[in-house]
Amino acid sequence: MISITVLALVFGVVFLAELPDKTALAGLVLGTRYRASYVFAGVAAAFLLHVTLAVAAGSVLTLLPQRIVHALTGVLFLGGAAMLLLKKDDDEEEVRRPGDQSFWKVAGTGFMLILVAEFGDLTQIMTANLAARYDNPLSVGLGAVLGLWAVAALGIVGGKALMKRVPLALITKIAAVLMTGLGVWSLYEAVAG
Repeated sequence: MISITVLALVFGVVFLAELPDKTALAGLVLGTRYRASYVFAGVAAAFLLHVTLAVAAGSVLTLLPQRIVHALTGVLFLGGAAMLLLKKDDDEEEVRRPGDQSFWKVAGTGFMLILVAEFGDLTQIMTANLAARYDNPLSVGLGAVLGLWAVAALGIVGGKALMKRVPLALITKIAAVLMTGLGVWSLYEAVAG
């Protein structure tokens, strides 16, 4: 059964954590060079695969005692918040242009770029943590996929406009505060539980 609360929380956390990431920039670069719908199809498929793997990993963690899961997710959330605050801004990555503009070439380029760039990324680890934390794989998976797809769509269609209006540093700080809150809450539950 889908929990709207869990879905909304996961969407918000993943969306904010992914906005300052290289994916938005990669989507922006690809979106300026190729047909947006082709780019989105490839990027969306790669994110779906990443979320499926992350939710499966997080679901395995639910087999552990609840206190251990809370402590582990708390530490990982705090580590993720620290990573957000301490990471250096990456320059725009060069994207190799496919020889033609066919759907399969463009979607394949988007798919491979995201598949490689996002493997083991902060949002994939966060998704696994959230799946372990809430033991609702469908809600977590749907929230994470929708959050990642929203960032990809923003990056592909209007990344430059968003970054001009909302400072990247502010988005990063909001995501870090949310992750810190989730980390502290999880550690509290591990100790109090």
